[in-house]
Amino acid sequence: MSEAKRSQKHIAVLTFPFTSHVPPLLSLIRKLSAAAPDVKFSFFSTAQVNASYFSNDDEFDKIKPFNVDSGLPEGYVRKGDGLPKEEVGFFLKATPGNFQKAIQTAVAETGLEISCLITEAFLWFAAGMAKEMQIPWIPFWISGPQSLLVHFETDNLRQKLGINGPEDRTLEILPGFSKIRAKDIPDGIIYGAIDSPFAIMMQKMAQMLPHATAVATNSFEEFDPIVVNALKSRLPNFLNVGPFILTSSPPQNSDPHGCLEWLNGHEKSSVAYIGFGNAATPPPHEIKALAEALEASRTPFLWSLRGKPEEQLPEGFLERTKDYGKIVPWAPQIQVLAHSSLGVHVTHCGWNSVVESVNGVVPMICRTFFADQGLHLRMVEAEWGIGLEVEGGKFTKDGTMKALRAILCTEQGKIMREKIGVLKQLGVKAVGSEGSSTANFKALVEIITSKN
Repeated sequence: MSEAKRSQKHIAVLTFPFTSHVPPLLSLIRKLSAAAPDVKFSFFSTAQVNASYFSNDDEFDKIKPFNVDSGLPEGYVRKGDGLPKEEVGFFLKATPGNFQKAIQTAVAETGLEISCLITEAFLWFAAGMAKEMQIPWIPFWISGPQSLLVHFETDNLRQKLGINGPEDRTLEILPGFSKIRAKDIPDGIIYGAIDSPFAIMMQKMAQMLPHATAVATNSFEEFDPIVVNALKSRLPNFLNVGPFILTSSPPQNSDPHGCLEWLNGHEKSSVAYIGFGNAATPPPHEIKALAEALEASRTPFLWSLRGKPEEQLPEGFLERTKDYGKIVPWAPQIQVLAHSSLGVHVTHCGWNSVVESVNGVVPMICRTFFADQGLHLRMVEAEWGIGLEVEGGKFTKDGTMKALRAILCTEQGKIMREKIGVLKQLGVKAVGSEGSSTANFKALVEIITSKN
């Protein structure tokens, strides 16, 4: 092996290949690749994920995908919609062996030993892999700092609060959580199936994070400085390097259903955009209630709805609302939320959607489903004042109409937009030349390119 070959950096990127986890990690790697052009990245995910995200051959020179075994039995057929718990279970049983095997293939193919592991934070076992290989481990947390802190404090919360105690008690024992109630934090910490494979994975992650060389996240320090400072005191090199929506090139997603052109025909801040990500779907009766609210209020709407609309919506709804509503199977959400006609985002409150709403200065109506969405909702409503929960936590015709009216037609909505505007400007400043996220990103580049 030549001296140049021996000194070239080769970073292994390990993914958690489910729901919305892959895009933020890939965004980080693309940014790092642009900032460190001499570094080679090997991206390890399932064949299905790699086929979805690596269609550009030009990228393969610096970021090359390698397939890992999904762990699914031959002939497996997914059951239902929503969070793929069964697939996650099969995948976790296949780790870390599936990654180790794929890494061996990448090393043999490139002729380069691995110099660093950048992984989805969930993949706690990477701490041991990095230690054995004597290289840095950089876990990446794709969500907000609030959920990272509660997962990190799992053992402490169980000791102090017990299991399945009163849901309305507030969590003053954590910095910045005086408005957060026990029922707002994700299942598996002090409620629900604390012995499930997912809960065990998250607990092990929390125990391993202090062994990381650095921990990166898709947020910015000024979004929640109290929580960020708490994490800085607990973790080495806690680096907020986002929001990527402001630091990456504008997405080149196509718009096959003409969403943006349709939005051009509507007044400023008038349209409701409805989208629940790729893993959450309201039950049939709530979809119908939401539709009834949109029709009764005559709210202009763009709805990203999977499946056949005519089978899910009230009879005649599509015809009666065709003059002010548009339903599509997929929408370019980032561009949609950044459009001037958007007035409200009806959302599941996933972290990506929250950040994209802030970027577009669009208040939120939240209907949460699982994971850290309830915690994000509480921050959106009670801490930041930039959205609200749909009445009762479920879609009803009256409750949804009330929420739409509050944001689109009252002073409350105007105040929300002003508060989101302030957060947006803090994010813009963070990614500026002298901003905190820019400095943190430079520190991350230094770690992955260091000769030590």
